Amino acid sequence: MAKALAKNLNGQAALLLIVQALYGVANALSGTFVPVYLWKASQSYALIGWFTLGQYVMSGLTFWIAGKWVKEHNKMNSLRVGIVLSGVFYCTVLLLGQQAKAYYIPLGILNGMAMGFFWIAYNVVYFEVTDPDNRDRFNGWAGLLGSAAGIVAPWVSGLLITSMQGEKGYRLIFTISLVIFSVGVVLSFWLKKRKVQGTYNWKHGLQQLKQKGNPWRRMLPAIAAQGVREGVFMFLVGLTVYVATQNESKLGTYSLITSLVALISFWIVGKRLKKSNRKLSMLIGAIMIAVVILPLFWKISYMTLLMFGIGTSLFMPLYIIPMTSRVFDLIGQSEESAREREEFIVLREAGLVFGRVIGLTSYLIVLPHNHSAIAITWLLFAVGVVPIAGWWFMKPFLEEQQHA
Repeated sequence: MAKALAKNLNGQAALLLIVQALYGVANALSGTFVPVYLWKASQSYALIGWFTLGQYVMSGLTFWIAGKWVKEHNKMNSLRVGIVLSGVFYCTVLLLGQQAKAYYIPLGILNGMAMGFFWIAYNVVYFEVTDPDNRDRFNGWAGLLGSAAGIVAPWVSGLLITSMQGEKGYRLIFTISLVIFSVGVVLSFWLKKRKVQGTYNWKHGLQQLKQKGNPWRRMLPAIAAQGVREGVFMFLVGLTVYVATQNESKLGTYSLITSLVALISFWIVGKRLKKSNRKLSMLIGAIMIAVVILPLFWKISYMTLLMFGIGTSLFMPLYIIPMTSRVFDLIGQSEESAREREEFIVLREAGLVFGRVIGLTSYLIVLPHNHSAIAITWLLFAVGVVPIAGWWFMKPFLEEQQHA
């Protein structure tokens, strides 16, 4: 795999993908089960929602604040701080044990800080080591490696938790995650220190949105539409699988199967996708990731959840690869916008956070009061169709590239 990466991408891009993969493996090992761990301790949908809200809001705030550090100082240090804070988060959960339920908001804030520091640096370096010609390929590899992490890690975690009777298993997987985060930090030192230029503009995002005719006035709603779905799906699907089965091992197997399908799909789409067919592929992806929710209206069971998960894994790359690539193509469309890449990446994250908070707000309104199977299904469907609106907002940008 390392040789294939080196062949398709330059050395720094390949190394960045490896660091991201390690970060993904460590989070897949433990992150899949953090909502389940908190659920088992509290039996509260509201607690899970507030934990996640703290995470989302703090992640966005960290993006905005850390943008100055990444633009004017050493962005590699921001990347490392993000990995280290992720380790601190899992270490804290490990030390708190069952008492973690009493600190759900501080824990969410800590994890949000970790995500913010890592992803602001990662996205800026990603922009710098790719270009419009290899960006789809990079995103295909990123999705493929992320899926590979999701195949083995949660499955192993589920087996360990089940066989070691819960608490001991959770302690072990959190410890393994700490070790992997440490390896990621060490490897990050081989990523070259990137040049810095310019002064960070704290008001950049607002200035863009105030300008009439500015493309970001249309791009931001498209990004927010992606965030609305993510805000709920990132944690509720795994939690629903566990609640339906009461078995961590089955949740691990669910992740293994769906991630294997996603790996194959990301590989094929990343290889075949061209700028000329981004518009059609994104539309098909947006429609189908909504359609695959329909089996849950019949019954929420392990089999219908698996059908939904396989369908999502199959069609998500058609939506997410064009979406991500086109946003970063817009950031790099001119020398001036490329110089402001840190501010634009913060603006992109603001759109995602705004959308995630909207999605999560709907969750907090509905599920703490009614967590029946039909309520969960309608919530998933309501937020699951929003990416279609995202495609509509993206359409002019995709047509522009298609004609070019």
